[in-house]
Amino acid sequence: MNSRHLLFLLCATVLPAQEVVRRPELLLLLPEPRVLGTELSVRPEGARHTVFSPAREIAEVPGIQAYTKEEFQKLGVSVDTFAERARSAADRLLASIQPDLIKDAEGKVRYAVYRSDLPIMACLVTAPSLPATFEKLFGPEIWVALPDRHSLFVFPANPDALQEYSTDLAERYRADAHAASPEIFTLKQGEAPKVVGSFSGS
Repeated sequence: MNSRHLLFLLCATVLPAQEVVRRPELLLLLPEPRVLGTELSVRPEGARHTVFSPAREIAEVPGIQAYTKEEFQKLGVSVDTFAERARSAADRLLASIQPDLIKDAEGKVRYAVYRSDLPIMACLVTAPSLPATFEKLFGPEIWVALPDRHSLFVFPANPDALQEYSTDLAERYRADAHAASPEIFTLKQGEAPKVVGSFSGS
């Protein structure tokens, strides 16, 4: 082994691996309580308590922030164009993470959950590819709950499948200072999210 080869091996051993720096998402649709919405917010079909607000990730707490009217105007895009790009951003995020699959005693998947320290998991509800991701597990339609910004729960489209978890979901929504939605969304491929009910009882 020559000295040049030895030096290369030493450097490869000593030098740390280069960290992958993730860029903040600047085009997101943030699900949030209707009372927090702005004139830029849109209400999903069937929703009573939830709006989707144009938002971006920020370095400061709480990690995500809805655009003000003035900030949004500087982007130079319409709300519809922003929403289209935000759905693409949600799809990219969805492709980069894996859900936890929660199974029963027989090994059957009861539900799936996306969790992260990043306060953008609830934004996955707008990802067009989300229904296709779970089609083999749950069929062509899924129900989704997003009690807080850090999690998104995916269930089969069946009230019984979700019923036993409704109390826990409601508590998560009530206890979080940055709650997302108390409502249940149905998702089908090629269709926008629609609200089919609520786990909060209201």
